Parts: sequence; structure tokens; C-alpha cells
Amino acid sequence: MAGELSRQRVSDLISQKVLAIGDGYRAKNSEMSLAGIPFARAGNIDGGFLFNDADLIDISSIPVPKEKLSYPGDTVFTSKGTVGRFAFVKHDTRQFVYSPQLCYWRSLDKNLIDPKYLYYWLSGPEFYAQYKGVSGQTDMAEYVSLGDQRQMWISLPDPADQTAIGEVLGLLDDKIDVNRRMAATVEEMAEAVFKSWFVDFDPVHAKVERRDPRLAADIAALFPDRFDGNGVPEGWTNAPLLQHARLISGGTPNTDELAYWDGPISWASARDVSQCPDRFLIGTERTITQKGLDESATRMVPALSTVVVARGATTGRHCLFGREMAMNQTCYALSSSNETPFWLACAFSRLVDALVRGAHGSVFDTITTTTLGTARVVDGGQALTVAFETSVAPMYRRILGLVQEASKLRTLRDTLLPKLISGELRIKDAEKAVAA
Repeated sequence: MAGELSRQRVSDLISQKVLAIGDGYRAKNSEMSLAGIPFARAGNIDGGFLFNDADLIDISSIPVPKEKLSYPGDTVFTSKGTVGRFAFVKHDTRQFVYSPQLCYWRSLDKNLIDPKYLYYWLSGPEFYAQYKGVSGQTDMAEYVSLGDQRQMWISLPDPADQTAIGEVLGLLDDKIDVNRRMAATVEEMAEAVFKSWFVDFDPVHAKVERRDPRLAADIAALFPDRFDGNGVPEGWTNAPLLQHARLISGGTPNTDELAYWDGPISWASARDVSQCPDRFLIGTERTITQKGLDESATRMVPALSTVVVARGATTGRHCLFGREMAMNQTCYALSSSNETPFWLACAFSRLVDALVRGAHGSVFDTITTTTLGTARVVDGGQALTVAFETSVAPMYRRILGLVQEASKLRTLRDTLLPKLISGELRIKDAEKAVAA
């Protein structure tokens, strides 16, 4: 790299009006409305912005300070509770109000600090090491204060190099985003088939009305041509969920025993499951050894199992395990007992909101074994379940492939970042690696 690398204290950059850091607006419940702009919390930040279920706040009637509003070029950092999520505010990102769970870093002089570079630096190992060093200082949930952030240090290459780094790494993120959108589209297709067959009963309605179900003859033959008195296809049952799945609980090896940790076995926590941005979880923050597995309550969960967070603030968040791994006791796994894991995943996704509404706990909602034991699903019979599985399995395999490819791209991005910042790797060489 042509320019020199400087290391600056964040507080100095703030005093020089080159950088701004702020947190969110402490809104009252009464200020939430049915119209307005999103009031963004940590749960709405996931590499991007998930505003479908966000609360809204009408800033035309609520005097929200301007510094609590998002602006293009901001990098969002979740600084309370679920610490360590990031997102970049693009020009087409809907404006939102920051909640107190969030902080923003904002370049005030783009000739000195490139906003996209700032986002990648915050997402990288240097900032990670600094915020992890202070996030667990209290007995409460993890928290990184504005004061702590102001005392940190940031590495700043030459501005031209900052821009180049942002552009190179941005190409990888663009591809990751394409993969995610493709996976989401494929998943919507699979879920649409499940809804049509097992929720709306479209093929049965077609037969009742003497219409073509528009299915292969062998599959169409599996659907009855009438409904029973309860509006369910004739011959179908309301079966227990656990008739189709084996329930697996987790555990945590003793955290004081070093021999149990940092081994070859992935160990999923509630955080891993709740923060999984994809349909499949394929990597975890922590790993354990075979000794840790053998001498604790945790056990191996088969690949393609549906795993749900059973207690805490993120109760009900769920995903599929993309490969065999262990998990902790705040999660339950459902492993298909008849080799139809994707049918099971779709059926559970339909149930989970009701399970969370029926959950109970002293502080947070809790899904128990009793809750899962009483859950029931509409069952059209093994032959139809297998037919559905055969139809959608290629879709889910495609999703898993896209997730795995995106994971490799993230690894490449995270590997390139510190090397580009330090000058160990030239921009031209990084461009060749990205192109390859």
C-alpha cells in the first residue's frame, strides 16, 4: 500500500470533529405508534436491517433529537445485551431512530475517514479485541459504553487506501448479499409448497371443485377429494409433533475446565442460534473437545435438525443445523424420526409463534419439554410427507450450498481485512484473490 498507517485515539478524532459516536433515543412505550419510521433495536440488526416487525415512532409528533436518527454512511454497533452486531446504513436504507441498545459511528470528514472502511474496521479483529475487553465488566448483560468506545484506538491507512479497501471488501459483501437473497427466495418457494399442501390444502380444494391440482399424478393421488367435519382433509390427523421428531436437549461443559474447550466439535449457544442470519447454522462462536462432550450433559445433534432457543429474550428463534454439532441447555433440537427433516422444519416454523405465546417463565418466556410434547401438527400421512420432502430437498440443499459459499466469502473477507490495513497485502493482490 502506498500510504502510511496511523493509529489514532477515538476521543481525539471526536474532538477534531472528524468522527462522531452516539447512542440511541430512550423512547417511552407510549411514543410507539402505527405509523412513522422504525425504532431500531438489537434484534433488528443482522448484517443488514430487519424492519418487518420493528416498532414505529412518528418523528413529526415526537421530538426525537436529530443525532438519534440514522444517516447514510453510519455504521451501527449493538452495544448492549447482544453485543457485536454490525450493519452499514446505505443510501437506500430506510431512515430509523436508534434505540439505547445501539451505537453509531459516523465519519464527519469523508476525506479523512472513509465510511465503508470504518464499517469494515469496526467489524474486524482490532475493534473486536477492544470491545470484548470491556463488554463483560459488569454483572449485568454485556455492555460497551460510549466512554469505553471513546478511549479506543483506530488504525487509519491513507484515505485513498481506505476507499480501496472498502471497495475490495464490498465486492465480497455484495456476493454474500446476493447469496442471502437467493437463499431467501428459494426458502420462500419451499415454504409456499408446504403452505399450499398442509395449511391451505389447495390440492384437496382443487379435487373437491373438480379442478386440476397441477401436480404430478402420483403426488395428486395422495390427496383426498373431500374434507371431514372439521375442515381437515379426510383421513388426515392432528398428530403430536414429537411423533415425527426425537427431542434432544443440550448442556454446557464446565467452563473452568480448559481441557473441555477449544476442540474440534462445534458447540452452539442460544446466541449462535438466535443470531444465525441464515436458514442453516454451520459455524459456532465456541468449540469443545471430545472430553468436554463425554463428561458433560451436551450431546451431538444430527445435521439437518431443527434447533430452537427455549428460554431467554430470544425464545422461539430457530434454525437448521447445517452439520452435526453439540449445543447448550438453552436450546432444544428436533431430529426427524422418519428422515423428513425439511418437512419437520416447515411444520415447526408454522407452530413456533403459538409455542412462544404459550410459553411461560418468571422473567423470560420458556419453551419446555411439556410445551413441545403437547404441540400438534396436521399429518397427511407418511407417503405425502415423503413426497413433500422429495420435492423440497433440492431447494434446501441449494440453500445450504449458498450458506456454505457465503461462509467461505466471509472468511476470505475477514482474512484480507487486517492484512490490507497493515499493508501486508497490496490492494492489487487482494483484488486478484477476490476475483478468483
